[in-house]
Amino acid sequence: MNTYLFAYDLIQFCGHSWIFTNMIIRFMSFGKDSLADTFYSIGLVMRLCQLLSVLEILHILAGIDKSRLFPRFLQITERIIVLFVVINSQEEVQGKYVVCVLFFLWNLLDVVRYTYNMLARTGIYYLPLTWLNFSLCILLYPLSVLAKAFAICVSLPYFESFGTYSIKLPFPFAFSIYFPYVLKVYLLVLFIGMYFIIQNLFSERKAHLGAGNIKKKRN
Repeated sequence: MNTYLFAYDLIQFCGHSWIFTNMIIRFMSFGKDSLADTFYSIGLVMRLCQLLSVLEILHILAGIDKSRLFPRFLQITERIIVLFVVINSQEEVQGKYVVCVLFFLWNLLDVVRYTYNMLARTGIYYLPLTWLNFSLCILLYPLSVLAKAFAICVSLPYFESFGTYSIKLPFPFAFSIYFPYVLKVYLLVLFIGMYFIIQNLFSERKAHLGAGNIKKKRN
């Protein structure tokens, strides 16, 4: 199982590293012009990486990953919903700068996280990397939530205009779902979920960076 998890982390590391490097090179080469077509240049690989991350929920359920299920489930579903339901379904949103910001934050966090995971599975604990992994997420995760919320707000006029995912059943059901309302409710869920996830991030940081744990990893 450890070999399998290492291979999984390696694949994710390669995918997110490619995306992160591609974004930086494109920005250095084309400047602000590269921001508008970020989704078109790296969107496919980004979608593949996020779909693959669903396996992490199965890893926890199977007991081969000791992470807490609920916070990880929230983090993965947040990305799936924003990427596939909000951004992928509205072409007008795909060219917004917020998509570039969101992708940058996600990939920065994941490059660090999967690097740490790979080394940890081989028994290597590099203290600066450990500190970065469990500290950077506390700073960047709230920023990513704000970026997700902004992307949802930007998408609302397009969902209202095009009626995407809105459902109206004919008589005798007389039942309808107006999807912009669903997204507005989800905004509330997003910020409530952030509270639980940040709590978990702080507890993980304390568990891994406590004085006793650092001494054990050094030994």
